[in-house]
Amino acid sequence: MAVYTVAEITVNDPEAYAEYQAKVPATIAQYGGRYLVRGGKVTPGEGGWSPTRIVILEFPDAESLQKWATSPEYAPVAEIRHRAADSKSFMVEGV
Repeated sequence: MAVYTVAEITVNDPEAYAEYQAKVPATIAQYGGRYLVRGGKVTPGEGGWSPTRIVILEFPDAESLQKWATSPEYAPVAEIRHRAADSKSFMVEGV
């Protein structure tokens, strides 16, 4: 079953985040993932949530997502993101 990871990103260092953006797609693809949303205009809806940047990734299953998130390929790229941005995320199963 497909799973999705949804992240709210607050970029603190645009230059470092641009490096992350350049390096991360290959790691995602390597584990069968793909972008559904990568930035773009956010229009707030109900509940007072007003994020500035949203990223949604799709993976074939939870195991693939977990393998990517803990992979040796992604680890150094994730460190760039940790320095460049604050993020909140969750995983949700598809239907």
